[in-house]
Amino acid sequence: MQSKNALIVVDVQNDFCPGGALPVTEGDQVVSPLNRYIAKFEQAGSPIFATRDWHPVKTSHFNTSGGPWPPHCIQGSPGAEFHPALKLPSETVIVSAGMGPDEDGYSGFLGRDANGNKLVDLLRQRGVQRIFVGGLATDYCVKHTVLDGLKEGFKVVLLTDSVRGVNLQPDDSARAIKEMLNAGAEMAADLQKIPE
Repeated sequence: MQSKNALIVVDVQNDFCPGGALPVTEGDQVVSPLNRYIAKFEQAGSPIFATRDWHPVKTSHFNTSGGPWPPHCIQGSPGAEFHPALKLPSETVIVSAGMGPDEDGYSGFLGRDANGNKLVDLLRQRGVQRIFVGGLATDYCVKHTVLDGLKEGFKVVLLTDSVRGVNLQPDDSARAIKEMLNAGAEMAADLQKIPE
């Protein structure tokens, strides 16, 4: 795998997993396949990014302030931490989104690293041309990250064995996947089929 590839792990945080404040059904089931992808990308020397929701206590994103969602992934809270079984290497670049009081932060491309750098700039600095995306949730943050990646000119591969959806409507995830494919994303579902 060439260094022009990067892995983006989207929002695999405690609050989005069973027992969390906004759990995705089987959200924790993405951890094991993602760990296998992480190991492959690390071995290849390809950059790994992990996005996270990183909300303030008061935000228009929460239903406590008129938004659609219960409070979740509040900055510094246990619920905002990455799932404990997720094996992110020490050099993983953490990108935080939804930090402002009026930010939803659905897309990882709205996030910034600890130095304030945007994800798109971090990818371009490393010469990345293709991103592989997995995580939570298919029909929200994964979808928006994939679509924004395509808009920014990256080739995008959706890791379908490493995503789970919220599914407020039963077919939301299926529709999200169709939307991503129609926009130009590719799909991969296991390590053997990842294009080099």
